[in-house]
Amino acid sequence: MKRKTWIQIFLHIILIAGLIIVVLPMVYMISTSLKPNGALYEYPPRFLPALDEVTLENYKYVLGQGKFYRNFLNSMCVSVASVLIAAEIASALGYVIARFDFPGKNFLFGFIVLTMIVPGLTLIVPQYELAVKLRVINSLAGLVPFYAAWTIPYSTFMIKGFVEGIPRELDEATYMDGGSVFTVFGRIIIPLAKPGIASVSIFNFLTAWEEFPWANTVLNDNLKRTMPIAISGFFGEHQFTQWGYVFALSVFSLLPILIVFICCQKFFVAGLTSGSVKG
Repeated sequence: MKRKTWIQIFLHIILIAGLIIVVLPMVYMISTSLKPNGALYEYPPRFLPALDEVTLENYKYVLGQGKFYRNFLNSMCVSVASVLIAAEIASALGYVIARFDFPGKNFLFGFIVLTMIVPGLTLIVPQYELAVKLRVINSLAGLVPFYAAWTIPYSTFMIKGFVEGIPRELDEATYMDGGSVFTVFGRIIIPLAKPGIASVSIFNFLTAWEEFPWANTVLNDNLKRTMPIAISGFFGEHQFTQWGYVFALSVFSLLPILIVFICCQKFFVAGLTSGSVKG
């Protein structure tokens, strides 16, 4: 066999191995959610449940918890609001940095890029002090502005690349027709940069939906908590952790992520292959 063929076989083996590593945890989560809780401690353990063991009791229990719906709605509201705020601000910032020259432009962009490498956990203390001063502790309003602030630097960096790929002649034509900067932004930049905005919004949605440390720090009321905190609440709630309940709730928490990714997959791919290599 040719050397090129061996390389292709090796690459396929690597890809299949990577796929198995990625998929197995999800398969185990779903299979465990379909097992009775007692079956989790059987020996020898089985990866998949027997057909006569498959049950929906874990899902019925989770859905029977009234706070589940409230926690789910909290996560959805916080995630959507954070995405919308970040998309609006990052789009404007990306447009300004890509299209205009002004004093301190390079410093501003460098500062934005620098904030992307700062670990979020290192900022919890100053953020908490700020939340106290703003009086947003134990409130969903204590999540939205912080989530948006975390995602704006990355979003700005990516959207700037998309804007730089839009011909400036379109801006000039709009100005010649009597349009303003806001006309260019609303009628030219936003529609043509929509794939970039959508792709970063997917990442931003995942960030807000899955975030746990900050939400667990700010929120104390069970009715105001988000899905990650609701899932953690099942640990140690009984005499021992009911993993069937934990994984059933985890499956429910994955549904919005899968729906968003499936609906916006083409924008996600466009964001990886276009905006990230411009500018």
